[in-house]
Amino acid sequence: MTKRQRIVFCDFDGTITTKDNIMSIMSAFAPPEWETIKDQILAQERSIRDGVGELFTLIPTSKKAEIQAFVAQATIRPGFANFVDETNRSNIPLHVVSGGIDFFVEPMLAPYPINGALYCNGSDFNGETIEVTWPHACDSLCTNDCGCCKPSILRQYPADQYERIVIGDSITDLEAAKLADHIFVCGDFLEEKCQQLQLTYTRFTDFSTVIDQLKSSGVTP
Repeated sequence: MTKRQRIVFCDFDGTITTKDNIMSIMSAFAPPEWETIKDQILAQERSIRDGVGELFTLIPTSKKAEIQAFVAQATIRPGFANFVDETNRSNIPLHVVSGGIDFFVEPMLAPYPINGALYCNGSDFNGETIEVTWPHACDSLCTNDCGCCKPSILRQYPADQYERIVIGDSITDLEAAKLADHIFVCGDFLEEKCQQLQLTYTRFTDFSTVIDQLKSSGVTP
């Protein structure tokens, strides 16, 4: 049997960064009705694509530069730079799969020599309010209207060829976690779901824990 290629899919908001940037952006720039939409998304009463799309229509496009400067102050989770170095050293593809938006995710990741792809939502600033675009929509096997559909992305890397590791924190990571060989969790929501579904996971707050666990489990040489 051919050995499977080890591959990592890592969330951005609340995982690479210590806080969820979309929630922080909404708190700082959106009118109060954003809270109702957020609660509906977390309660799974409306899809991520529908909810996040509506959230950003609450913010004028004139705020783009201000939002980028705001997100640039976000804290990168400890150990992330070393984690990137480790995946490079070990030739393990590291794909960032984010429900965030390109105009603030790309600048934040630019300093890091990530050896994989960035999958995230797009943006259109031609109108009066921010329009989110969806280049990584759900495939025919997903009916959750995810926006950036993480399970659809994972399915591009078949389980018989790849050992799939998912790193995340919240609802946008749940469906991908169901397909993973192992999950690294840094948020209470995803941890609770992993427990409910009896998924194998490791809790972490610092990427050094991820590095150590991967080495001890033979995921890195």
